[in-house]
Amino acid sequence: MKIFLRKLILLLPMLLLTSCFDILDKVNVKADGSGEYTIILNASKSKTRLASISKMETINGKKVPKKSEIENKINEAAKIFRATPGISNVKTSLDFDNYIIKLSCNFKKIENVNAGLEQLKTRNIIGKMIPTQIYSQSLEKKLFSKNKVNTFKSDYDKMSKADKEIFNDARYTSVLQFENTIKSQSNTSYMLSPNRKAVKIEANLLDFILQKKQIQNNILFQ
Repeated sequence: MKIFLRKLILLLPMLLLTSCFDILDKVNVKADGSGEYTIILNASKSKTRLASISKMETINGKKVPKKSEIENKINEAAKIFRATPGISNVKTSLDFDNYIIKLSCNFKKIENVNAGLEQLKTRNIIGKMIPTQIYSQSLEKKLFSKNKVNTFKSDYDKMSKADKEIFNDARYTSVLQFENTIKSQSNTSYMLSPNRKAVKIEANLLDFILQKKQIQNNILFQ
């Protein structure tokens, strides 16, 4: 889910005006391959600044979106996800006091989430550069993958100094939870839970954009 960073995400332009925000991407997968997908964008660390910005028309040459415009984008994203085969129970929440936005849904197979994201890209809800084929799973091979994504270094290098500062304190966290027990994983940057049923990676968003840290992980189950 998603809120926009310059040339990366096209949902919440106000995030272009602050670097203090967190993105949490969470997947919970059952043994049959179905599960729940959640994305949360939390800009509460910047809520005082954002509250002031929200009263302005423009800042630094950028139009400040109204709450109604943000709500319309979130509702449109939810509508698109609801129309995606294999997706159900789509829920959204917007907390404008703390600037937290959440979208969640259930899926029959993880590839349904990819399809939903692809539809968001087609409808210009998210930017064309946002990766959509993020997940894959083979029940037969007992394998779940978070796929490799392209580097955005060249696009980052073209940004102005002010826009680059957006990423200074931005954080990204990915949590993958499973009903099955994990046997091994290809990316040891992911922390493995004591019960071997979840992995987590967390770092500055810029580290992933520039691929100083890899998001790709192939998880094999027992």
